[in-house]
Amino acid sequence: MKIENEFIPYEQAIALKELEFDEPCIRYYWTDGMFSKTYNEPFNYSKKENTISAPLYQQCFRWFREKYKLSGLVEIGTQEYSFIIFDEVKDSRKITSSMNGTYEEAEFECIKKLIEIIKNKQ
Repeated sequence: MKIENEFIPYEQAIALKELEFDEPCIRYYWTDGMFSKTYNEPFNYSKKENTISAPLYQQCFRWFREKYKLSGLVEIGTQEYSFIIFDEVKDSRKITSSMNGTYEEAEFECIKKLIEIIKNKQ
């Protein structure tokens, strides 16, 4: 397992920055897409010039839950992973999307859909 797989990819990190993601992270991307080394202490890279915060997937899910009251969940059915997004304010399922692939692919697609939902609201 590569540690880089635990962090949101560059394109989604840019989208999160546009949505004002500003949580402290232990890694960041340079604006040219190069990945940083890991630091021992979290730092708010969103405010540092030429950097974009590289949050962990779990950090993103928490941020969407706390800031927008949208909870993403990956589940497995019969040899198929899917994600569900709950709107906690409306207390209902917001979006469901089925797909074949790995857990990690479903997690990635869920983050992309959460970003899309918030962008469409703005």
